[in-house]
Amino acid sequence: MMHSSALPAIFDTPVTRTYGTRLPVVAGGLQWLANAEYVSAAARAGIISFITAASFPETKDLRAEIRRCREMCGGKPFGVNVSMIPKLVPGEKTEEVFRLIADEGIQFVETSGRSPEAFMPILKDAGITVLHKVPSLRYAVKAEQVGVDMVSIVGAECGGHPGMDMIGSMVNAGLAGDRLTIPWLIGGGIGHGKQILAALVMGASGVVMGTRFLVASELTAHPDYKQAMIDASELDTQLTMQSVRNTVRSLRNQTTETVARLERDNPEISIQELLQHVSGKIGRNAYATGDVSQGLLSAGHALGFVDEVEPFAEIVGRLEAEALTAFARLGVAA
Repeated sequence: MMHSSALPAIFDTPVTRTYGTRLPVVAGGLQWLANAEYVSAAARAGIISFITAASFPETKDLRAEIRRCREMCGGKPFGVNVSMIPKLVPGEKTEEVFRLIADEGIQFVETSGRSPEAFMPILKDAGITVLHKVPSLRYAVKAEQVGVDMVSIVGAECGGHPGMDMIGSMVNAGLAGDRLTIPWLIGGGIGHGKQILAALVMGASGVVMGTRFLVASELTAHPDYKQAMIDASELDTQLTMQSVRNTVRSLRNQTTETVARLERDNPEISIQELLQHVSGKIGRNAYATGDVSQGLLSAGHALGFVDEVEPFAEIVGRLEAEALTAFARLGVAA
């Protein structure tokens, strides 16, 4: 879907200016799913997305995916997501990954998981713009102090990792402008264009979306998986892993029920005991086979907006039309 008409000035934000995108929308990195097909489709649709480095454990494969994506983007912007697990582990490759990203001339990085402070010199020396994703506003304040360029605050409603504080998007958006001076984005439960406008009116520079794009035609997942996302509503997610301080919101299924029961019955349970149920390999299998009964399949309250499989550009076109309808409701001149 090609757009030629100019958007109202409110849609011209640090996000669109930094990334050179039409809309102030970031399609956040999705583990196992944010590959060259997905990321380049987002780019061609007028927004930005990020290849998830963690989906490519071998650095040579990540390098190949970056090059493939660059070719498929045809000059449109894209970045790489680096999810840094909360604490250092032996053999961790985070620094190696950042150096590879810099070496490949990538301009945009999305970081999450822990403070990127230790890696900021590498990123800044390479002139890379850092968007750091946090589960709570207090971490956004810290991220600003260590020099990131923008922060995205994903609250209680988000799929994946909403953190431990469980503050909702409406409250995060209401508070962020008073506590931050760098541009900030809001995520968690965002799946409709009128929410984009609401975020902008509240001072956000943009929004982050994940769940809404799980039904994009270009997403390389089984049709039955996408149909399960369509069939689910905002009522069909479940929180697990709070007992090991790694809260996950995912599609309610056999795995979430099992894990919730294990946590309830044994509050002292270790992450090792849960791993046999929640390892990423199980979830990855669901994307390949369409069997969504097993695994922690990240999905948020925005499932309520997911209604059909369509090309990325069509989803983004709908979001834009919805946002413009909401803007017209304000009754102000463009």
